[in-house]
Amino acid sequence: MTTFLKSLIFLQDSCLAFLSLMFHRGSSEDAAEALKKLEASINGARISIDTTWTREFRSLFIVPLFKCLVAFCLIISLLVFIEGIYMNLVVLYVKVFERKPEKVYRWEPMQEDIELGHETYPMVLVQIPMYNEKEVLQLSIGAACRLIWPLDRLIVQVLDDSTDQTIKELVNTECAKWESKGVNIKCERRDNRNGYKAGALKEGMKHNYVKLCNYVVIFDADFQPEPDYLQHSVPFLVHNPEVALVQARWRFMNANKCLMTRMQEMSLNYHFMAEQESGSTRHAFFSFNGTAGVWRMAAMEEAGGWHDRTTVEDMDLAVRAGLLGWKFVFLNDLTVKSELPSKFKAFRFQQHRWSCGPANLFRKMIMEIIRNKRVTIWKKLYLVYSFFFLRKIIVHCFTFIFYCVILPTSVFFPEVNIPAWSTFYIPSMITLCIVIATPRSFYLVIFWILFENVMSMHRTKGTFIGILERQRVNEWVVTEKLGDALKTKLLPRIGKPSNMFLERVNSKEIMVGIYILCCACYGLFFGNTFLYLYLFMQAVAFLVSGVGFVGT
Repeated sequence: MTTFLKSLIFLQDSCLAFLSLMFHRGSSEDAAEALKKLEASINGARISIDTTWTREFRSLFIVPLFKCLVAFCLIISLLVFIEGIYMNLVVLYVKVFERKPEKVYRWEPMQEDIELGHETYPMVLVQIPMYNEKEVLQLSIGAACRLIWPLDRLIVQVLDDSTDQTIKELVNTECAKWESKGVNIKCERRDNRNGYKAGALKEGMKHNYVKLCNYVVIFDADFQPEPDYLQHSVPFLVHNPEVALVQARWRFMNANKCLMTRMQEMSLNYHFMAEQESGSTRHAFFSFNGTAGVWRMAAMEEAGGWHDRTTVEDMDLAVRAGLLGWKFVFLNDLTVKSELPSKFKAFRFQQHRWSCGPANLFRKMIMEIIRNKRVTIWKKLYLVYSFFFLRKIIVHCFTFIFYCVILPTSVFFPEVNIPAWSTFYIPSMITLCIVIATPRSFYLVIFWILFENVMSMHRTKGTFIGILERQRVNEWVVTEKLGDALKTKLLPRIGKPSNMFLERVNSKEIMVGIYILCCACYGLFFGNTFLYLYLFMQAVAFLVSGVGFVGT
């Protein structure tokens, strides 16, 4: 036992000496002489380790490698900055010159004909895919059935994949209630969940009554459209035969539930304000958000319908339709109420799907995009570079690697200079553009930055899984929805009691947080900049997320 303990002590001292030589500046001759040889004694045996080679290895390999990584991140930082400025300039152009969709495309309100009556209205199918959505099924079905549209020109289709028999009965009861009020509502079920949401939507399109419809609207189970939704959106499709999709903006009912939902609101508001609006204005293309959108049936059929090869069936369909030359319209003024995940675990699963799916789709479609002959080379360049490569892949990886790995590690390399414009000025300008989308949350900007850096770790992991097609590439975990339950009563806990603290612990966040904390301490004692202030805050953000004190 004594020999074993001495061996461990020797190994520990060796590792500490090695790390000290690798990362310490080594400017002191006394320190260099003291660390030149490490001696340890095990049962009287003298062991000498010459550490001169480690300093040479550091100067000849590690430092140049770190400089290359920093230079690469600086280039990516500039590319991300240019892309962000470009999108915001497009949005500014829209605001200044009032280039609203109603002025760019033909739009006239739907009106009844004296002789034909409701026949002038197109047939519209409303699809509501759901899976064990006990808390929100009444809200979503009720909102769809209240849409202002002639009842004989509207079909509401509930695609229920629920496995809970009680929830199935609730869905049947809700559908029967609205059917008794004259609404043409159908409840369709499958005997499996193949393809998840995409499989349900694809199966729902096979029914004979669907062939009567001209347009299809999709609402997830937690979305509640206003009654005039169809009156604002459908005319764009009726009067503009080149338009395939009309997308509305999401509005969040539970944004004030906790700090995490406020952070999500900031990110998603910027997504709609910058990415969706700039794509609609400049290229007539953007990613379908999977819900709160109206599709032209003919465009969907030409594009090949729903595919379940990735977890982003909405983006898949949008890209295929865009490559056929169809145009998309984003309506920033048309909003649909929705719910944000308020539990950290549910949010992590959602972000995994949203980062893994696009990366995997890029892998599957890049050659199809390059070989396409029906769109201009500029649109193909936009799809490959801006839409996929920069926004869906590089941004996630860059955020985590630069701000959570490179910057903390830089405290060990004082000879490597990281310019202030990359660590302060450019991030500040990008953050300011993002905060503009949600002015009421301006005072939360520091929390948003730290939270986004934490989530970038999961997005980076999801991106690599998607690109490399590893395990979990097609994992689909339905985002938990609470509806109005928490406003009215406490939900009873079902099942065996468990250790809630252990369930909330997230080991990855804790490990990264500890590493950044160590870097912050080193920077505090040996550094000559104030970087340690940021590192301490970022370490706390990771550790707080690691012990589960995020969300409800």
